Amino acid sequence: MFFPGAISADSHVLEPPDCYSRFIDPVFRHLAPQLVRDASGAEAYAIPGMQRPIRIGVLAGAGMTLAERRRHFTTTKFHETRRSAWDARHRVADQERDGIAAEILYASVGMVLCSHRDLIYKDACFQAYNRWLQGYCGDAPGRLFGLGMSAIASVDAAIRDFEECKRLGMVGIMMPGNPGYADYDHRDYDALWACAADLELPLCFHVLSSRELSGGDRPARGHPINSYLGIVRAVQDILGMLVLAGVFERHPRLAVVCAEGDAGWLPHYLQRIDHAARNHAEDGILPGLSKPPSEYLRSNVWTTFQDDRVAFKTLDLMSSSQLLWANDFPHADSSWPRSQELLAEHAAGVPKHELCAILRENTKALFRLPLD
Repeated sequence: MFFPGAISADSHVLEPPDCYSRFIDPVFRHLAPQLVRDASGAEAYAIPGMQRPIRIGVLAGAGMTLAERRRHFTTTKFHETRRSAWDARHRVADQERDGIAAEILYASVGMVLCSHRDLIYKDACFQAYNRWLQGYCGDAPGRLFGLGMSAIASVDAAIRDFEECKRLGMVGIMMPGNPGYADYDHRDYDALWACAADLELPLCFHVLSSRELSGGDRPARGHPINSYLGIVRAVQDILGMLVLAGVFERHPRLAVVCAEGDAGWLPHYLQRIDHAARNHAEDGILPGLSKPPSEYLRSNVWTTFQDDRVAFKTLDLMSSSQLLWANDFPHADSSWPRSQELLAEHAAGVPKHELCAILRENTKALFRLPLD
């Protein structure tokens, strides 16, 4: 079975070596992320202020076997990566190989930069990335749709960032898990939420873009896989914070995306947040809210997933309108180029109208993509 016209709601770019150095404010050019080689000859991005360089192989391992990925992680140089990851003129062919009609694009190096503590430096990097990404998307119009980035250094600065991203043609904002100002439940952010809603820019919180629970401030307990299992918690914390702070009550048009956090957990989360609310209020309606917390998650939150058969098996416990399928190209976790094969297995028995919504129409509508 083939599912034509799918849109990946979470794909990535691999920023080329000149992405930051070429487009960054000249004051920061000597500090821009740059490629270095380690003792094994592999290339990695070194970022001032961050301890560990980011190996190129980790960011571009799509379509490889486990043995190939292990070798790739420890030996790969930038020019050996799949070219479509950083050159849009080669991307469409790889999209079509996987049955993909269009992609929503997140950063790769920028994802790690989200956890940088120097706001001024982070802001300069994100401004450079946004300028580069506009050109990348422009090389494949109608196929590539970028998410701009903001350091959220202050509410006023973030509003300017959002307005500039909209001008550059971005369809949403890739948000850092840790803002530079107060945390996201502070009422001062109401002006920013209103701006995002007015500009029709969904706010996208990707896993591994927070310092907490993502290998930043908290060391892994036990086996390293245990850290991987916990990365979605950082995004869940943000969702809960926004809901319980009444953000969606005050801004009913604000859209938030949990990216690469899977979706099979959502039905239990909906039940659990309402259970907690009923332990604090007889009717489950908390102060500042007019309905149970789960209702805001159903109306204002979307979540992307790729290799998650549980999401398809629990559709009766959540709304299919909340789900956005993705292939995570070109990262190692990507389902590319086997997405069609996995969908045929995982989505067997899902009604056609729901499958069409999950694979295409939800993403098209949420990001207001100009597609037929």
